[in-house]
Amino acid sequence: MIMIASTDKLGPNRRVPGTGAVRWFRAFRRTRPFWGGLWLALGGLVVVKFNSYPMGLALSGGFNRSAGYILGGAMLLFAGVALVSPLYARLVGVLGVLSAMAAFIGSNFGGFLVGSVLGIIGGSMIWGWGELVPPRPAGTRVAPAGSEA
Repeated sequence: MIMIASTDKLGPNRRVPGTGAVRWFRAFRRTRPFWGGLWLALGGLVVVKFNSYPMGLALSGGFNRSAGYILGGAMLLFAGVALVSPLYARLVGVLGVLSAMAAFIGSNFGGFLVGSVLGIIGGSMIWGWGELVPPRPAGTRVAPAGSEA
């Protein structure tokens, strides 16, 4: 006998604990460039982590010493904007890729190449993201462009 976990035996008015949070997270993940934002944020964290200067020295040393903090922070910022406001996904994706490429030059090869590669992959995933369009009902046609329906 195969046992499958089901909510059928609980009745129509019973709820399984935790399913609301799972449903919310699933809806959140499907309506935003979640995986691209995650990879871009991880790339930004790696760039900040592998910056070899302490914060006090970086602030007093100019752009050469603070580039890792600035570019890694920009990558984190762009990932957050992509997750919070998917309307700006195209712009933020391009800016994320550019900041990841700039981190390669300005900050220890972009976190020893790991942060830049994660940032470029995540930024391109954000840039290429698009919401799913609901399917049309069978038998309907789309009017050609320029014609009035």
